[in-house]
Amino acid sequence: MLALLHTSFVHVPVFDALRDADHPELALRHLVDEELLTRARAEGPDAVASDVESLLMTAVEAGATAVLCTCSTIGGVAEDAAGALGVPVLRVDRPMAAVAASAGRVAVVAALESTLEPTLALIRQEAAGRPVDLRTLLVEGAWERFEAGDHDGYLDAVAAAVDGITGVDVIVLAQASMADAAGRTTNGAPVLSSPRPGLTAAAVRVAKGAADAAR
Repeated sequence: MLALLHTSFVHVPVFDALRDADHPELALRHLVDEELLTRARAEGPDAVASDVESLLMTAVEAGATAVLCTCSTIGGVAEDAAGALGVPVLRVDRPMAAVAASAGRVAVVAALESTLEPTLALIRQEAAGRPVDLRTLLVEGAWERFEAGDHDGYLDAVAAAVDGITGVDVIVLAQASMADAAGRTTNGAPVLSSPRPGLTAAAVRVAKGAADAAR
């Protein structure tokens, strides 16, 4: 079983749909705690580290063999909990960051400022010393639309911001909630989102764990 840690309920149907389309045999358990993001934004991601670990430990005790954190702001904190949990803990945005790190010029787009630095740090980590030209774009007002439940308005605002980006090789949508904005853009550069590759990477780890256990 794969446990998914979310900071918004909107991610639950998104990842259920991806599971149904790509990994129908994968059992999911969704953990949603919106307060984690609220506190991480106000106090920094480290402020929620113990709460994240406790929440994930409960999931592991219930049978989760791997964990996927879908929140970019607290992804690093979740990964750091792996040692205490004894199971793989993955960030949903790491596979996306690995692709971006292979490009020369990367634009990172976010609706939350708290997401930008963790995403930049992750891309630099994946670049492993290779030069990457990173620039950022914070979509002003988009998150307020998201919080108000105006999902179409949120995605349209993100897509409009992406359409204004020039002079890059790839564009990164830093938050999982932005994924559907990729289909609304007219920008010619590749636009990367995290949910599908992140879930695929986690499904591989679950399958590997099951195969190892069966030996």
